Amino acid sequence: MEKRETIMSSWSPERNQSPGGLSSHLSRTLFLLLLSVASAQDVTPNRDTCLVFQSSNGSSVSCHPPAKLPHRFPADTVYLAVEFFNLTQLRADTLQGTSNLQELHLSTNQLESLSPKLLLTVPLLKVLDLTRNALTQLPPGLFRVSAALHTLVLKENRLEILEPSWLQGLKALGHLDLSGNHLQTLPPGLLANFTSLRILDLSNNQLKTLPSDLLRGPLQLERLHLEGNRLRVLGEGLLAPQPDLHYLFLNDNRLAMVAAGALRGLQQLDMLDLSNNLLTSVPKGLWTSLGQPTRDMKDGFDISGNPWICDRNLDDLYGWLVANKDKMFFQNATRCAGPEASKGQTLLEAAESH
Repeated sequence: MEKRETIMSSWSPERNQSPGGLSSHLSRTLFLLLLSVASAQDVTPNRDTCLVFQSSNGSSVSCHPPAKLPHRFPADTVYLAVEFFNLTQLRADTLQGTSNLQELHLSTNQLESLSPKLLLTVPLLKVLDLTRNALTQLPPGLFRVSAALHTLVLKENRLEILEPSWLQGLKALGHLDLSGNHLQTLPPGLLANFTSLRILDLSNNQLKTLPSDLLRGPLQLERLHLEGNRLRVLGEGLLAPQPDLHYLFLNDNRLAMVAAGALRGLQQLDMLDLSNNLLTSVPKGLWTSLGQPTRDMKDGFDISGNPWICDRNLDDLYGWLVANKDKMFFQNATRCAGPEASKGQTLLEAAESH
């Protein structure tokens, strides 16, 4: 069984709708289509100006080099992309006059800081994408009028710490992407007020531990990305308040211990990835809360790349594997590291012969 890319992706176009019901992906595709049509009609777009697409919902504006950024954008702008400019700063009044703006893409610049006043004139903003910039912090008060913001993407910046005050005002946040930063710790209470959060991506940071109350605020979480960190232990209570969790990614950490009740209550889990950790064994009872016959993990699970010791301590896992083997990714790559008599044998073979 092979993992599907759609399962692994944190950014889901279906969950991130642009104004007018169009996904972010489709919104950007429209600009490419406009260029194609212009070319077919022997119309050469002015490369020194931003591309503007007008519809009944308002204007969508896309600015990429070598276009020159205008001092003001159209008053009816609902979608704005200013990307690949290597900007280090934005004027505090950059968005002045665009009070209907709903989606803002500022990815792939070199933004080092943001003015706390940047978003004051865009209270309807739903999506803010700051991917691949150089941000080390956010100014307190940035989101004080951003009660409508649903998606915040801070992927691949230079954040080493987070402060709860930076995120104050985000009352409707459903998708928070902090992946690819340099976070080593998270403060207690960070997500306490994010009751609508459905997607949380903390992957590819440097986290060694997680605060025990990390998920006490979000009560509707569906997707949790913790892969690519340095986590060593998955404790008893971290996931307990998440009955709607469907996708859990813990791969590529340093997990050597998972508590017996760590996965208890995850009755909606469709995908579990524990691959490429340091697991040699797991406690009795860990798996029984997940699989057959109470739950069909329809999108599969992966426990490959761990140094499993295939002895009687895995009896509980063996039974679960046999019952759920058709959902197991990389069966041939999931092998015993010991004892010597079992070394190199697939874990599923060990389970079926037990």
